[in-house]
Amino acid sequence: MKKIIAIANQKGGVGKTTTSVNLAAALAISGKKALLVDLDPQANASSGVSVEATNGSIYECLMQRSLIESVVIPTNISGLWVLPSKADLVGAEVELAAVDDREGVLKNVLTGTEGYDYIVLDCPPAFGLLTINALVAATDLIVPVQCEYFAMEGLGRLLGNVEQIRESFNPALDLLGIVLTMYDSRINLSRQVQDEIRGYFKEKVFQTVIPRNVALAEAPSHGKPVLSYNAASSGAKAYLDLVQELLNHGKESLG
Repeated sequence: MKKIIAIANQKGGVGKTTTSVNLAAALAISGKKALLVDLDPQANASSGVSVEATNGSIYECLMQRSLIESVVIPTNISGLWVLPSKADLVGAEVELAAVDDREGVLKNVLTGTEGYDYIVLDCPPAFGLLTINALVAATDLIVPVQCEYFAMEGLGRLLGNVEQIRESFNPALDLLGIVLTMYDSRINLSRQVQDEIRGYFKEKVFQTVIPRNVALAEAPSHGKPVLSYNAASSGAKAYLDLVQELLNHGKESLG
């Protein structure tokens, strides 16, 4: 059974797209078949793997104007495909509001997807209909949280919203874990934030920590996941470790 993992946090700048792109790439490199779904109108996940929505996008799929099979694009990484986004997705929030079962549109779109072990959903930085659709469609949720001041701001609210999604639409949705991003061991604040989050959320926090890393910052401008841009970097190694933690331990190690 395929896993559908939503990468979500309504707070911006926490590494959602970086995590989505590199988690999907690391899954593919680890031998899994992965589909990266770009649900952000900024389309950074698409450009992050050098994909452009030339034959349609997730927008057309949500509006039932295209079949998902006709829109998915293979990447340069074996085992990784992308369902791209483009700017017109910004209108989906308004258009979906008038649709019956508006919260379950993406779930219906993904129902026919076969041949993937993992589907990774890159959510926009807002708790609107696109993110709600992702959480209704997902089997699992990963929340990136940056190791900076105000790191926990909005996190409790997000998890409260997730609980409402569980109760109303998707009781099977599981918080797979919180992943700490932008960690700098040289800065006391990073260590303090990590201690605070681990102390509060305990086993729900992944052991793997994503460092603040030059290669991670540079890779998107080259249209590559960090594993393709600089496989020897600490950022690349961290995402491989994150995937191994996910594959080896799964839900059992995360509570």
